[in-house]
Amino acid sequence: MASEELRAQVWESVMAFDEAATVGTVLRALDEGTSAEALLLDVIAAVQGRVGREWAANRITVAQEHAATAINDRAVAAVALHPSARTEPTRGRVAVACVDGEWHALPARLLAEVLRIRGWHVDYLGAQVPAPHLVAHLHRTGPDAVALSGSLATRLPAAHATITACQAVGTPVIVGGAAFGPEGRYARLLGADAWAPDARAAADELACGPLPRPGQRAVDDLPHLDDQEYTLVARSRPRLVRAVFHQLENAHPAMRAYTEVQRERTAEDLSHIVEFLAAALYTGDEDLFRGFLLWTAGVLDARGVPAASLLPALELLERELQDFPRTTATLRAGAAGLTRTLLTAAGTAE
Repeated sequence: MASEELRAQVWESVMAFDEAATVGTVLRALDEGTSAEALLLDVIAAVQGRVGREWAANRITVAQEHAATAINDRAVAAVALHPSARTEPTRGRVAVACVDGEWHALPARLLAEVLRIRGWHVDYLGAQVPAPHLVAHLHRTGPDAVALSGSLATRLPAAHATITACQAVGTPVIVGGAAFGPEGRYARLLGADAWAPDARAAADELACGPLPRPGQRAVDDLPHLDDQEYTLVARSRPRLVRAVFHQLENAHPAMRAYTEVQRERTAEDLSHIVEFLAAALYTGDEDLFRGFLLWTAGVLDARGVPAASLLPALELLERELQDFPRTTATLRAGAAGLTRTLLTAAGTAE
């Protein structure tokens, strides 16, 4: 059966929340000769990607997204247990883990299973692995490499700490996931030994030969952090959210009639803005923050919330952080990029 047809069948059963049908489809495909790796990456991973896009477009709810993800995870488990996916380890050992604070575990799980199929001994450690626990595991097991997965750019500081900690005990690190930016730009910035855009590419990279053992790195490898702006903004997040929320409420009295759920969501949105602002300061890349704002604008627009509502919050944040030049420059660049996008969209709509 062609991958396109399989994807359609799996998508239909996943969105019907029919776990049995989903698992039955993938097992039949394996029995009929579809390779386990192709099923994992070209079908299940593709369906999961569509789940994320459907959520962003407001065509499915958070609950539906979670249910679909859980079914896809069970489908991965079913593939892993099928006789065609069982391979004796003949290569080396790889620890696969998610960055501390990263709960999107399915990409790492997919990589772990692909590596097993290709003959690696894999220790899959799952979501949200604190660096000290990962390092303790490395001491016990001595893997040839760590594969670190991250989807959220806000966890890049934690990823940096984990990469450095693994390398300090002599274990090279290959990273992947959306958190590491276009073409892996943040992977290089944070000193990872390798980067891959997806699970297949990561498995290919590891198959090319052992990653070079990490050498000693300079402690101050991100000199732009000397200004302390990242630290001060990150630590001030609760205060900044409260201050901006209060000022927005004063400027827009209609907010006082918000339901408790609306108030919570507004506070969450403000918190995310500050988190991504801090991540941009950590990496020294204004594009990270601008990209987040444009993505958020699309999500808000899909939910019937004017994306322009982000601009007053950015202005108030700039006022609160006026003593931090890199921070205010990042906020202004983000607001300018968002404004240009909104103007272009308005012109197209006319």
